[in-house]
Amino acid sequence: MMTVNEVSKLTGVSIRTLQYYDNIGLLKPAEYTESGYRLYDDAALERLQQILLFRELEFPLKDIKDIVTRSDFDKNKALEQQIGLLELRKEHIDNLISMCRDLKKRGVKNMDFSAFDTSKLDEYSKRAKEQWGATPEYKEYEEKSKGRSKEDEKGVMADFMKVFEEFGVMKVKDPKSAEVQGQVKKLQTFISDHFYKCSDEVLFGLGQMYAAGGEFTENIDKMGGEGTAEFTARAISIYCGKE
Repeated sequence: MMTVNEVSKLTGVSIRTLQYYDNIGLLKPAEYTESGYRLYDDAALERLQQILLFRELEFPLKDIKDIVTRSDFDKNKALEQQIGLLELRKEHIDNLISMCRDLKKRGVKNMDFSAFDTSKLDEYSKRAKEQWGATPEYKEYEEKSKGRSKEDEKGVMADFMKVFEEFGVMKVKDPKSAEVQGQVKKLQTFISDHFYKCSDEVLFGLGQMYAAGGEFTENIDKMGGEGTAEFTARAISIYCGKE
């Protein structure tokens, strides 16, 4: 058994992220000590490896959870993809090293920009997503977004972030208030209308992700001011009956 601190050091995944994965049911520890500390066994580490693979392929956490908890999930297939991804990245890095060595010897005039080509990696990720992206939410999002232009997508995302800007204005209010809870309903409806069906369970998972740190938290706080992500997560938790 390994503690959460030991797993963090071994994998490079932060303790906060591991705690978040536990909270949303993505990666549960093998057991907890009497003091409440998380303990991970080999099976949990294998699951974490699978999660990290799909994160490398840029899958959303909600899709990863659906994939790795399927009864027909193929671990060997996932491992083969991880090997393939690493081999392509190694090839890409080797090309960059060779380019730099050649540049050092011959100078800028002979610089070859083909070393920066990531098309193989991009194509690999695309194929992997096509193989695994069979979750209902992913299919629904693909269906709703396929007819949108880039400008349409920008407009949808601008409107989406506007919702968080409005949450920021409400930070001084009680998250249990009718106004704030109405804003949560607005968020849920927006996601269902523009992305995929947002059930209370899905909404709660998103709320946990919003407040977990990283890019989501930063972007939401940029729109609504510091603390907006946590305030939104708290309001969502109340809305979903989790507190």
